[in-house]
Amino acid sequence: MSEKKKFKIKKGDQVVVLTGKDRGKKGEVLKILTQKDRAIVSGVNVAKKHQRPSNTSAGGITDKERSIHISNLSLLDPESGKPTRVGYKVLESGEKIRVATRSGQTLA
Repeated sequence: MSEKKKFKIKKGDQVVVLTGKDRGKKGEVLKILTQKDRAIVSGVNVAKKHQRPSNTSAGGITDKERSIHISNLSLLDPESGKPTRVGYKVLESGEKIRVATRSGQTLA
C-alpha cells in the first residue's frame, strides 16, 4: 500500500524557483506530479520539443515546460511578493487553512 503524498504547494499557486538555471523566475503551478515529487510551472524549465506533424497539429519545434523538483520551489507571499514557507491554522469553525509564515496572510 502506497500512501498518497501531500505537498504544501498546490495547483494554481504562484511560486518562485529557489535554485537551478531558472533561479528567481516566478510562475503558476500547472500540475503536481506526486509520484516523482515534482511540479510543472508555467515559464520555468522550458525545453525545445521536435514534434512530428499529425492530423490535429502541425509539426515543428515547440516550447514545452518540463517538471522541476518540488524542493526547488517556494510559495510567493501575497503581501510582499517574496518567497515564504507555508503553515496551517485551524479556524474556530474547524476549517484548516494555509497561511504564509512571512506575513501571516491566508493563501487561496
